[in-house]
Amino acid sequence: MNRSIFTNPYVLIAPAFLLAAFIILWPLFQIGEISISNVNRFGQLRGFAGPDNFMAVLADPQFLASLWRTVIWTVGIVAGTILVSIPVALILNEDFYGRGLARVIIMLPWAVSLTMTAIVWRWALSGESGMLNSALMGLGLIDQNIQWLAQAGTAFPMQIAIGILVSIPFTTTIFLGGLSAIPDDLYEAARLEGASGWQIFRTITLPLLRPFINIAVVMNTITVFNSFPIIWATTQGGPANSTDILVTYLYKLGFNFGKLGEASALSLLMFALLLFFTIIYVRLAMQGERE
Repeated sequence: MNRSIFTNPYVLIAPAFLLAAFIILWPLFQIGEISISNVNRFGQLRGFAGPDNFMAVLADPQFLASLWRTVIWTVGIVAGTILVSIPVALILNEDFYGRGLARVIIMLPWAVSLTMTAIVWRWALSGESGMLNSALMGLGLIDQNIQWLAQAGTAFPMQIAIGILVSIPFTTTIFLGGLSAIPDDLYEAARLEGASGWQIFRTITLPLLRPFINIAVVMNTITVFNSFPIIWATTQGGPANSTDILVTYLYKLGFNFGKLGEASALSLLMFALLLFFTIIYVRLAMQGERE
């Protein structure tokens, strides 16, 4: 059977591939050009600067502090989300009365803007009239208001907790898809053999769910690493830059301080860092699956 060139799969996907490449590569080219140029705060290029912008970013103590905080932020939220979402997905996968309503309630936060969610939590964590302080005082757990977002020791952990809460719906959806793909015959056979609930989870559910856990880890890592609204809407990186992560530090460099060259250099460093860890993790995950 003769195949027309217009039915060739490579020809069919070429337009989408070229469009995606243009959308990704053109901004990268522009950022790369700005990162090696002297740029004024209005974005006008003023000559070649070489690696000066990269050296200025790497020499800034705020960069290393933000980088370390970004690692804690990303690992804390991704690990916390996975640990919470697995039992939530297991419960929602069971057949019980009201399961549909329970799934809707769990998924509802996903439909709300992340910025709006962060603004609500800023109000809830207010040190003067916040809902959390009122609840804790009503329960007799504290006798005076706590300035949750005005102290470095409490602001960042609270932001990580908010990040975990808003990441649960998406991650739970991934795990529900994975659980629905596991044949019921395996569970019935295991129960007939007298396996306990923990043994079934450890030997059947967890191994078969591992590919979906890998997907959740990679996608959550990319999203959380670049997450801006929660930090910015609650503290804007304060107090005294103590909650700045790389993406808020990048925003301040570009739009508060007008250092567009350094901001572009930092963008490329973040892109390279995220790409490196994603490739490493995906290779390790694929190696584990082959073994």
